[in-house]
Amino acid sequence: MVSGESASVAPSATLGNKPPLLRGIRVLDLSRFLSGPQATLFLAGMGAEVIKIDDPRGGDPTFTAPPYFGPHGVALDRRSPHDLGIAYLKRARGKKSISLDLKSKEGREILLKLVREADVLVENFKAGVTARLGIEYETLRANNPRLIYCSITGYGSTGPERHRKAFDLMVQAATGMMSITGDPDGQPSKTGASLSDGIAGTFALAGILGALYQRHETGLGQFIDVSMADCLLSLIFDEPFERYADLGLAPRQGNRIARFSPFNTYRAADGSVAIGTGTAADWTKLLGIMGREDLLNSSDFMNPGWRIENNEQVDAVVEAWAAGMHVDEIIKQLDEADITCGPIRTIEDVVGWDQLRVRDMLQPVRNPNMPGTEGPLAAGFPLKFSEADAFHDPRVPVPSEHNAEIYEGLLRLSKEEIAGLGKAGIV
Repeated sequence: MVSGESASVAPSATLGNKPPLLRGIRVLDLSRFLSGPQATLFLAGMGAEVIKIDDPRGGDPTFTAPPYFGPHGVALDRRSPHDLGIAYLKRARGKKSISLDLKSKEGREILLKLVREADVLVENFKAGVTARLGIEYETLRANNPRLIYCSITGYGSTGPERHRKAFDLMVQAATGMMSITGDPDGQPSKTGASLSDGIAGTFALAGILGALYQRHETGLGQFIDVSMADCLLSLIFDEPFERYADLGLAPRQGNRIARFSPFNTYRAADGSVAIGTGTAADWTKLLGIMGREDLLNSSDFMNPGWRIENNEQVDAVVEAWAAGMHVDEIIKQLDEADITCGPIRTIEDVVGWDQLRVRDMLQPVRNPNMPGTEGPLAAGFPLKFSEADAFHDPRVPVPSEHNAEIYEGLLRLSKEEIAGLGKAGIV
């Protein structure tokens, strides 16, 4: 597909007749990779017009980054010019794409014109880059006092490490997340997914929505400083990890938690199951189901503090019971007793999970070069509103697809001006 053509792909089946939450809100998206695109993906899902602004020389780095989806399926090697990065197909859903050289004087002038027409700008450049480009908040605010400017960085715009470059792995390492993830006797580990990126993008969304609400009251925009490290840390420290040594607890607890016991995963005859007892009543019911009423008279086993300190002994009791049963039977018995439990699903199991199907939470991406072919699965919009539609439009733009619409339509530049900017490599 060449620039300027639009794929004819039906939007998600969740689309109804209710008004979108952010109808009329225009977002300029200068972000890359995951944290920023996650925030703008949510904004697009809520109905905002999101305009991706990419460098005309390189474009979005995920557009041609592995793994790919194209005419020959999925692959780590690009087998066709029509192969596109799967990350791009997921993160660019419902957005528009224009190209603009922000390093040029003419490009900055055009950005200022776009800013005057925008409500929100999202960027995740390394701290200091926007100042060097001349597009920092203070400059853009002078052109549009109503602008909400959201900056996402690894460590924030203040502090001694603000200029450090960061990916998810580094942030998980820096915040202690890796030190508390994994088995007690194993090595520190990151989480399976890039949580610090996704969490920062979600916090950015919350900040932008809050700023939009305040702007409704004051008429003024503001700067939102989002640190990936701050956002991840705010979720980690619900637990008193800094006091674990005082409690005689290992920093890495595996699947356990230092408040309940039993709370772990247990091997069954045909798989594994997660079981957690959050109250004394749950533990008492579980003992009855396991046929271990004898432990009801044990001052140790009925003491939650002792159970946490002696998780191995508690787990041994549960494991002995679960090992001889099938997962479905364990779930059935515990569900009937209202004890929290669940099977440990593989990703393949998750794809077939009816709960997610009913909630429309797994949707195939679409390659604009192959609009009739369903691609790998992406997450649907996670919030359901009774009075508004929120969904991810599967359509993704090809680079510069909306140059004419934005430059000619929104900014009212002439075709000759746009052609000249294109020839000069500005757009």
